[in-house]
Amino acid sequence: MKNKTTKLITQGAIIAALYVVLSLITYQFSYLEIQCRVAEALCMTIFYTPAGLWGVFVGCLITNIFGGAWLDIVFGSLATLIAALLTRPIAKHIRKKTGPVLDIKHALLIPIPTVIVNAIIIPFVLYYGYGITSMGNATTTAAVLALMAFSVFAGEVISCYVFGPILVKVLNRVDKSLHLDIEE
Repeated sequence: MKNKTTKLITQGAIIAALYVVLSLITYQFSYLEIQCRVAEALCMTIFYTPAGLWGVFVGCLITNIFGGAWLDIVFGSLATLIAALLTRPIAKHIRKKTGPVLDIKHALLIPIPTVIVNAIIIPFVLYYGYGITSMGNATTTAAVLALMAFSVFAGEVISCYVFGPILVKVLNRVDKSLHLDIEE
């Protein structure tokens, strides 16, 4: 039991660190209204280990501290936690069907909560937390929020559906002893 707990904590810390590093090295397009936070592809780790849930949340929290707005630290991080909590049952269900290797067809299901939850919550964080009250020619609150929702949605799709499958291919090749059984 102690070895499993240590393994879980270590995996979560590695995932969180990767999230932070990926976000910071891609800083120019990881923040604000037009963003593609490549680190969001790490939502795929939730399939391989329960540590993925806490790893992406803690990584997002630390990353958002660098962003500066308290609304982002709280609600941006909360969006990631909600998405991860919604992803977990999907990942468990798929893992029961496919075993420890995630095929690309099933991998397309894993990021759905991440894409949707962020597209709903993050525009409000950007509008109220960072004061981004116009986007392009749009200046009304509804239009700006709609454009930001589309922008965040597009960025999440790129992060999760372009970089996510690459991560899946890598993780499928990792020694199976590094995987932690998802069953509790």
